[in-house]
Amino acid sequence: MDLGIAGKVALVTAASKGLGRGAALALSREGCSVVICARHTDRLNETAAELPGDTLAIAADVTEPQTPAKLVEETLEQFGRLDIVVANAAGPPKARALKVDEAGMRSALEANLMTSIRLVQAAVPHLRAAGWGRIVLLTSNAVKQPIPDLAYSNTARTGLWAWAKTAAQDLIGDGITLNLVCPGLHATDRVLQLGRGEDLLGDPEDLGRVVAFLCSTSAAFVSGVALQVDGASTLALL
Repeated sequence: MDLGIAGKVALVTAASKGLGRGAALALSREGCSVVICARHTDRLNETAAELPGDTLAIAADVTEPQTPAKLVEETLEQFGRLDIVVANAAGPPKARALKVDEAGMRSALEANLMTSIRLVQAAVPHLRAAGWGRIVLLTSNAVKQPIPDLAYSNTARTGLWAWAKTAAQDLIGDGITLNLVCPGLHATDRVLQLGRGEDLLGDPEDLGRVVAFLCSTSAAFVSGVALQVDGASTLALL
């Protein structure tokens, strides 16, 4: 299936490995020029070399407040346009709800709520000017069914879902869609660090192809959706 995005320019954050890499790879295979960022230069450069299309690798920590705007600026300097934004950031540590502390909660909200908001706000003027855009926020299926020992993540990512649901209404009239992809357990370093390696795990590259479809021309009327990609693990009905 031709997704109709060959020649588009995509920015994917935290993309040197895991789910971000899966999204970047899928978009590159569809003919997009892709800008990727990550903190660790060696792994970032390895991933850039694996992408088949034009690629710009930027060593940066997307959770630093000034980074999202800088990434958008460098994308425009390199490619002259920006069409697709995929926001990703590493998740916070484990914690039960009654064991959270203020510092940990602030850190989670910065990394998994404000980082994505900043990136979207930096990108939207350029997408609006073009009259077309696709935004995908990588979150967690915890926005539909909270995970008991991930209270920081549950709180930050559900807040992002509430923000995105309302922001999508402000963008659809400009030809811009905004959706969440909500992974369950996939074969990533994060999942293994959390001790979930014994469970049924998805393939990050499969998830990347779901992201690419949401960025396609065919998905023009799909917006404000939180799509679980979790192998039927979420039991919630809504």
